[in-house]
Amino acid sequence: MRVRATARGWTAVWLVVLAIVQAAAFLAVWRVAVHVEVGQWVDTVALTGNRIGQDRIDEPVDRILNAMSVVSLLAATAVIGFIALIRGRIALAVTATLLIGGANATTQLLKYGLTRPDFGIDPERIYAGNSLPSGHATVAASVAVALVLVLPRKVRVFGAFVGAGYAAVAGVATLSAGWHRPSDAVAAFLVVGVWAALAGLVLLITQREQAQVESADAHRVAATVLSVGGVLALVACGFALAWLVELRGTPPGELARRPLFVGYAGSAAGIVGTMGVVMALVLAAVHRLVPRVKG
Repeated sequence: MRVRATARGWTAVWLVVLAIVQAAAFLAVWRVAVHVEVGQWVDTVALTGNRIGQDRIDEPVDRILNAMSVVSLLAATAVIGFIALIRGRIALAVTATLLIGGANATTQLLKYGLTRPDFGIDPERIYAGNSLPSGHATVAASVAVALVLVLPRKVRVFGAFVGAGYAAVAGVATLSAGWHRPSDAVAAFLVVGVWAALAGLVLLITQREQAQVESADAHRVAATVLSVGGVLALVACGFALAWLVELRGTPPGELARRPLFVGYAGSAAGIVGTMGVVMALVLAAVHRLVPRVKG
């Protein structure tokens, strides 16, 4: 029993650290992308670069984004809660619902509570105000993470890859459609990551004493693949944006096709990489948060 309590204690510490780190990452993204002139410039270049090939992807992008509504979010939440309930996990159903609701409520409060200074970089959109974090990206990521929590362990890895892919595509789609800057999607994924860590703490507190945590249930390979893929995408994003920053004296609308594409593609890689890392962290810990239960 003492060993069990110690393991739960270390898991709780890990979840608290994850929540703090992801919250700090959110603050860093917000500070650099919104309140630093070069950050706004990079964001605007990436958003301007979405015009490259936009005619060919307009229709599928619109379908992806238009499918995300309040009704679809409620339906997805109900399905996720139902999956947990038919598994006999009432606390899991409640926690997954709170994760989705909390993440999306937080995003809306931040979006309308934060301000965006005008550096004269993006005069076309200045009157739209702050757009960070992205509501659509939050919807996709929160549903994906909650689904991984409630799925049985045998299909959890499949759900993690599908969910991460769906959320990443949704995040890039907001950029491709011109609805959001890349930092908006990245910030949204970090909001979901913080709520995932908090949900994990709730699950840990409500966990039964007879719960069986089996090392065989740990999805180490899948979590490693997601994390390595995510980190590589973030590294590619870093290189692309580092190259782009050398041109920061040029207004985004006057840049040639190549730097616009680098800004767009590099930022898209950053969106994909962030979601990959967030999902990898969830997958690495979920077997301890939703373990086997005797009887």
